[in-house]
Amino acid sequence: MKQNNSLTGVEQFFEENELIVSKTDLKGKLTYCNDVFLRLAGYTEQECLGQPHSMIRHPDMPRCIFGLLWETIQDGREIFAYVMNRCKNGDHYWVNAHVTPSRDGSGNIVGYHSNRRVPDRNILDSAIIPLYRDLLKEEQRHSNRKSGLEASTGMITGMLSERNVEYDEFVASLHA
Repeated sequence: MKQNNSLTGVEQFFEENELIVSKTDLKGKLTYCNDVFLRLAGYTEQECLGQPHSMIRHPDMPRCIFGLLWETIQDGREIFAYVMNRCKNGDHYWVNAHVTPSRDGSGNIVGYHSNRRVPDRNILDSAIIPLYRDLLKEEQRHSNRKSGLEASTGMITGMLSERNVEYDEFVASLHA
């Protein structure tokens, strides 16, 4: 599958009453995508199923946010996070994601489920985009990706520690 590696800078939008849904296995490979996901991302179901969910990862999204997300859901907890995704054609779209572990009848985590809603534009513009820009800048100023990730993770965990909250509590506080 060929993905457009160029970014258009064009933002796509979806309706307030729409819900983007996807499910993955434990490794993050897509096992389900609803029609809204497919339409917005610009992929067919055949192009998505079995592929890593990161196929829609936008390069301007700080890696440390995904690190927090994965750490949280692998620990069996849910998380709310603002995420910028990339469309197949290089456009992008913002979501307010709610990601939860999926469990079998015995309570074992067997995958992950994500519902995404239209984000609050005021929160995006006033808090999330400036924060993510700073985190990304920190990641990029280091000579290697690992050092950059460690530095941006230190920034976000330091900010959360100062506020004495988890990331999703921080996100919820923005809605208050």
